[in-house]
Amino acid sequence: MVLDKLGESLKDALQKVARSIFVDDTLVNGLVKELQRALLQSDVNVKLVFGLSQRIRERVLKEETPGSLTKREYLIKVVYEELVKFLGGEESKIDTSAKPTTIMLSGLFGSGKTTTAGKLARYFSKRALKVALVQLDVYRPAAFDQLQQLGKQIGVPVFGNKSEKNPLKIYGSCENELKKFDVVIVDTAGRDALSTQLIDELKSVSDVIKPKENLLIISADIGQAAEKQATAFHEACKITGVIITKLEGTAKGGGALSACSVSGAPIKFVGVGEKIEDLERFNPKGFVGRLLGMGDIEALLEKAKEAITEEEAKDISEKFLKGEFTLLDLYEQMSAMRKMGPIAKVMEMIPGFGQLKLPKDMLEVQEGKLKKWKFAMDSMTKKELEDPELLTADRIDRIAKGAGISSGEVKELMKQYRQSKKVVKMFKGATPKKMQQMLGKMGGMKGLEGFKG
Repeated sequence: MVLDKLGESLKDALQKVARSIFVDDTLVNGLVKELQRALLQSDVNVKLVFGLSQRIRERVLKEETPGSLTKREYLIKVVYEELVKFLGGEESKIDTSAKPTTIMLSGLFGSGKTTTAGKLARYFSKRALKVALVQLDVYRPAAFDQLQQLGKQIGVPVFGNKSEKNPLKIYGSCENELKKFDVVIVDTAGRDALSTQLIDELKSVSDVIKPKENLLIISADIGQAAEKQATAFHEACKITGVIITKLEGTAKGGGALSACSVSGAPIKFVGVGEKIEDLERFNPKGFVGRLLGMGDIEALLEKAKEAITEEEAKDISEKFLKGEFTLLDLYEQMSAMRKMGPIAKVMEMIPGFGQLKLPKDMLEVQEGKLKKWKFAMDSMTKKELEDPELLTADRIDRIAKGAGISSGEVKELMKQYRQSKKVVKMFKGATPKKMQQMLGKMGGMKGLEGFKG
């Protein structure tokens, strides 16, 4: 998970609140101290941390608790709302209604600019938009080759010219061709620092291509220094937003996130892994929801849309609500889950499940089991998938041999199937709201569901 330690610390602090009998000054001050410790360990600026904790303390102790909530529930609600404000408040989306919508990427060396160009291209192409990539970095020798490889991987055309050293001439040579696309992503040159030369080049490129979005790419590992960098680029080049990369691999991520949120340039996306699909829209509400174990339904649905078609999703949900469940359904759900990414990342988006303290190694084991179970189901007949109760000892041995796994692992799959079937029966006929409430209760922290929105 992104910002693992921060998320665990915040969830631990809120669990203490959820288990408390009374909400008094001692509890509030204790919670505030826990939040301060967690945020400071995540490299968030001291001044920002104390400002946040002061607002939480004042609201809880001075504001009147709404009649629909207990004091304990209101305390958790205030923490959630203040953290959302702290990270920018409302989501800042990219409008792609203009054709073409040109997005220019700026940044220093080592920020992951070219890789992000590929990730961004995949993101928009997955949303049925015709995307093109343009390489205007004429200084880094491998820049064009790298972008070409990324473009080939995702099926997106790449424009550029390795022999030309003038970025404006490169863009001019393909400008008419780019008008055929919905989204055009332009990768520009970087430098070791924001110099006059870089500013002049970015301004000249911007004047010619007239981008709808001028996005600054910042690596999360620079921590609090992100504010200075974002502010400097914003003042010099009029950036419209920030993409933070490498958020999954550093303890300084909290510093970069909070620093950018106060720089005047909203965070549009975050890079959460090395794979081409590891890019997410930054929604402060959903992000904080995941940190606190409340889930992020919007991000989950977005992942699901990439993994399965609307028709497949409708079919699965209808069966789910009717209480129908066969191994074939489990197979389809497992295939969709695999497309959506690692189990740990998917689980943190589900309301309630983020509060379950499942060990990392257990989730990794589960990931391995999913692969083996898929092999087992590939070795079954359609009849066996539709009616798993047909699986006798002889059939289990045959399936295990065909899948290259042990009979015990096939039996474990059957156990998983029966457990899943029980869960489906439990949710039979439930409305989406009722399902979310039930999932929240499964997470064990009463009062968190329904706070977001």
